[in-house]
Parts: sequence; structure tokens; C-alpha cells
Amino acid sequence: MLTVGTIVLIGVVALWLHALRRPSAMVGPVEAKRITLLWLVGGGLLLPGFAIIALLAFGIPAGHRMLPLPPASGEAPLRIEVIGHQWWWEVHYPDTGVVLADELHLPAGQPVDVVVRSADVIHSFWIPRLAGKIDMVPGRSNLIRLQADEAGEYRGQCAEYCGVSHAFMVLRVVAHEPAAYAAWQQERGG
Repeated sequence: MLTVGTIVLIGVVALWLHALRRPSAMVGPVEAKRITLLWLVGGGLLLPGFAIIALLAFGIPAGHRMLPLPPASGEAPLRIEVIGHQWWWEVHYPDTGVVLADELHLPAGQPVDVVVRSADVIHSFWIPRLAGKIDMVPGRSNLIRLQADEAGEYRGQCAEYCGVSHAFMVLRVVAHEPAAYAAWQQERGG
């Protein structure tokens, strides 16, 4: 994104400098009409058209990866429920009955569907290195798919101001190798 933004900035500045240095010339009505038509087609149709195509070329694959589509293996992904409270996270593993606070464990290399909701105010579930943000609205459940490609620790954060202790609403995410995740579940009684 920085590269694209830099290219756009350089292009805009180059056009601006060209317009400043270009000598003004008297143009007739026919030439003025031709120039107006060029600006209309180039700046009003082609430029927005290319911008929309570029955004779609980037956005469609990125959005597709975030959808909770069935995995290629055909087996249903692990499902975890996360409830946002002022100012902590409640994490439920429905298959095993395990409940955690401010900590989310998941297997690396496997898709995980996280069902999010809020117990009080609007929160925003966000683990920047694993997925985009999704809002947690009281009375409504939303679904986001996560997948940690490698084992490790990740930081999650509420990304919606939810009150005085909002900054402390941090979620520790631990991605385990599949065997280590199974051992963790077994240790927790699942």
C-alpha cells in the first residue's frame, strides 16, 4: 500500500508541476471543447475506472480469504466463541467446555471459525497478524475465520473504543502445533 500511495503521490505532484510550468496559451472554442472532452473522459471515466478495477483486484481475493468457506479437506473447522466484556475477553470452546479469560488457543495451520458477540457495548475483535477486524455488537453474533500459518504468540486488541479501560482489553493468542494443541486440550480436560 505504501508503494502504491507513493506512486500516486509522485504522479499527482508531477502533473501539478507540469501545470505550473506550462505556458498559458489562448485556445479557440473548438480546441477548448476538445480539451474539456479529454478531461471528462480521462479524469471522469478512465481514472476512476482503473482505480475501481485495482481496488477490486486487491479486495476480492483478500475478502475471499476472510470468508468462512468450507475448507478443502471437507472437515468442519474448529469453532470457538468469544464474548467481549468491558474490559476483557471471554473465550469458550463449545466442543470441550473449556472457558478462558483474555486468552485464545488455536492449532497452527488449520482454519478456525470464531463466533464473536458482545455482552455490553460495541467491541471490535482484531488480531492484526491473523485477520481483519470484525465488530461485536450486543444481541448479534458475527463470524470470522482465523488461521495462524505458524505456531507462536499473537496479540489481539479491541479496536473499538469501549470505555475507560479500553486500552487494557488485550487478547493473548497462542497458536500451537497440532499435536501440542491436542495436548493442551487434553490438559484442560477436553
